[in-house]
Amino acid sequence: MSVEAAGGVIVRDGPGGSEICVVHRPHREDWSLPKGKLDAGESFEEAALREVLEETGLTVRLGEELASTHYEDQKGRPKVVRYWRMAVVEDPGFEPHDEVDQLRWLAPPEALTLLSYAHDRELVASL
Repeated sequence: MSVEAAGGVIVRDGPGGSEICVVHRPHREDWSLPKGKLDAGESFEEAALREVLEETGLTVRLGEELASTHYEDQKGRPKVVRYWRMAVVEDPGFEPHDEVDQLRWLAPPEALTLLSYAHDRELVASL
């Protein structure tokens, strides 16, 4: 049985052009796009919105669906992650927590150098 997850490529207009939201997860020591596993009975879209809110504090709206990623998780299980381009509806300010201790808004080229995983970099590069 595969693991199902959802997340977002959150884009905003910054002073120098478009910026992408990337998060640091201290338990994995990585930089990634916000995402997480579906809860029981939850749709991919609902999970994407919930996970972004939990990890970043941002209320967002879904835009176009982007390419899904498929890989094996750390336990060797097949995993699929569906992503959407997202726009910020409300930003109350980021508060670090156990799951995510840093959030950065970066120009796409900077995000490409910081992101830890090839599948995240491919999504950002496709925008």
